[in-house]
Amino acid sequence: MNVQKILVTSTLLLSPALALAHPGHDHAGVMSGIAHPIFGLDHLLAMLAVGLWAAQQTGKARWALPLTFVATMLFGGLAGFAGIEMPLMETGIAGSVLALGLLVAPAVRPPLVVAAALTALFAASHGVAHGLELPELSSPWGYAAGFVTATAALHAAGYALVRYLPQAAAPLVRIAGAASAVTGAWLLAS
Repeated sequence: MNVQKILVTSTLLLSPALALAHPGHDHAGVMSGIAHPIFGLDHLLAMLAVGLWAAQQTGKARWALPLTFVATMLFGGLAGFAGIEMPLMETGIAGSVLALGLLVAPAVRPPLVVAAALTALFAASHGVAHGLELPELSSPWGYAAGFVTATAALHAAGYALVRYLPQAAAPLVRIAGAASAVTGAWLLAS
């Protein structure tokens, strides 16, 4: 009886690995898409800053900024998949880290149209970069799902940091914005 349990358990544990050995699965694409925003310093800082900045806003802007970023980044990613390049894309990415940091540090609250337009501009740069950097052998759709999921999670983390920290910790968010701005300036200079 013990041998039978061991065989059944082993079969169940090994079956997902066997299924992934066949073509058509896009787990490599999903994982690559998740890894890019999390392990790329410029992307990580910008994604967190969007969440921080959104949480500093009032009304519809709290949701509009992250949604605008994700939607525009996805469209930019599709353009990148198609091979469309954006002029000054890397400068736009580094500039987004600087600008978002400068918006978070003093908790700037521009009109929603201005905030959404800035967010869309930053997201387009990031999206095109994601699309152009699609690793070989990765599923474009899995990759897109991964980077959209990671981006939304980073936005949510930044948002939650501001919304759920005690009021006494508010200066830490502004310091994080300043640190992002300094990092963005460094990225632009290098």
